[in-house]
Amino acid sequence: MKAIQVYDVLRKPVITEKSTALQSSGKYVFEIARNANKAQVKEAVEKAFKVTVTGVNVMVVKGKLRRVGRGITVTPSRKRAIVTLKAGDKIELVEGV
Repeated sequence: MKAIQVYDVLRKPVITEKSTALQSSGKYVFEIARNANKAQVKEAVEKAFKVTVTGVNVMVVKGKLRRVGRGITVTPSRKRAIVTLKAGDKIELVEGV
């Protein structure tokens, strides 16, 4: 596994209605680097927030077609990770936003 920096793996937390609802069950959603894998995401979250990660689910969200005037453009694709924490752990940075 290639060693990369924590904030090269974790780009930003995803704050949506669905991701906020998941926080009550100990799951947090992050946008991650395209070349990051589950092991790297787990290590990055544990280092950055001092919590214990029990599971990581990764998905690629495809870009959507958008009309701009007469032209059509595509929004960029992005990769997300849903991180499940050990019962009792929480990430204060994302809580209550």
